[in-house]
Amino acid sequence: MNSDGKIILFLFLDGVGLGLDDAHTNPFVRASMPHLTSLLGGRKLVASSVPFLGERASLLSLDAGLGVGGLPQSATGQAVLLTGQNIPAAIGYHYGPKPNEPIAAYLRNGNLFSQLAARGRKSAFLNAYPPRYFEAIQSGKRIYSAIPLAATSAGLRLKSSDDLLRGTALAADFTAQGWHDHLGLTSTPVFPAYAAGQHLARLAGEYDFSFFEYWLSDYAGHHQDMDQAVELLETFDQVLGGLTESWDDTLGLILITSDHGNLEDLSTRRHTHNRVPALVIGAKPLRIQLCANLHSLLDITPSILAFYDA
Repeated sequence: MNSDGKIILFLFLDGVGLGLDDAHTNPFVRASMPHLTSLLGGRKLVASSVPFLGERASLLSLDAGLGVGGLPQSATGQAVLLTGQNIPAAIGYHYGPKPNEPIAAYLRNGNLFSQLAARGRKSAFLNAYPPRYFEAIQSGKRIYSAIPLAATSAGLRLKSSDDLLRGTALAADFTAQGWHDHLGLTSTPVFPAYAAGQHLARLAGEYDFSFFEYWLSDYAGHHQDMDQAVELLETFDQVLGGLTESWDDTLGLILITSDHGNLEDLSTRRHTHNRVPALVIGAKPLRIQLCANLHSLLDITPSILAFYDA
């Protein structure tokens, strides 16, 4: 970290909006999430809980539509979060899941990671990728999604299974259980969810800025499986508990936000028009500083840069 001690952990949850307080359609209402509920003063992560300013957390809502018709999508939404530019308005449409060439050009031509590097800030993208991911990229069978494209364009190395084994990265599901169950990588250490959150806090403390992408939330929303969604959210809440238990609020902030709605409304397998949460955890003066101008996805990058520049 730099001498001023300011740190931010950007915890990105793909496909999470602020929905209705309705247990029939919204797994955030049905799931038991004691750590999140405690942060929100007994509230659930729903639209009616916004705005909230508590002792340790603030909750705002962000516009993901940005004045462009159609449902918000992952590539444009993530690119907006990482550039502060209204890319859907510039190209005339929302697009996803992977960036097309116009979106990729915005990500390559300066993004949050590269702007922080220019300020002398040490950044990291904390997700570990399995061997077959790199093989697919190298063979041309797969292209980068917006976040790894931004990171690599800024000169950051994507972390691998070696990093996961060394304890310098986390699997996309936090615990690495999926590496065992679905990838057959049984030598990978598996964390209990709470311990994974503690580990995430330790890793974030080594950098000025760190980013973690959790895409399983969007995957669960598209599958419309309430039981699966509730299980996923309850696991995430345990991760959040470990993370916040280990976090030093006086040094920096945890920012949790998304690119578009989806998981909060299982009545549809499509994305939603709902606003997305901006949950900020840390010391109140730091939260107030970061949140002062947060209204839409456009405001995330400039607000983070202003936080470091202050």
